[in-house]
Amino acid sequence: MKLTELIEPLACEVIHEGSNFTNTKIENVTASDLMSDVLVVDKHNLLIVTSLASDQAIRTGDIVGAHAVIVVNGKALPATMLKLAQELDMSLLISPLTKFMACVRIGRLMNME
Repeated sequence: MKLTELIEPLACEVIHEGSNFTNTKIENVTASDLMSDVLVVDKHNLLIVTSLASDQAIRTGDIVGAHAVIVVNGKALPATMLKLAQELDMSLLISPLTKFMACVRIGRLMNME
């Protein structure tokens, strides 16, 4: 699935479009607020879903090679998070949904029911 296909179903606001945003392919998703758990994920074309609104989510995404981070619960993001996403060329989105509902919708979109 393409990252852009998640925008409407998750009611996302795109904060930063990484390069190749419209063609970014998502095959795997990890949902966690504990970035130490994300660091052990070894998957390609990864999306991180988290309620952690800090630079740490972007830095962790960069380390594991994630294409994007979606921050759920409609949390306000610090300016430093946006700046880091721009510097590391990582797509950053916000969703008002809970992490659970975001994952349910992503699972349905990926036909993982």
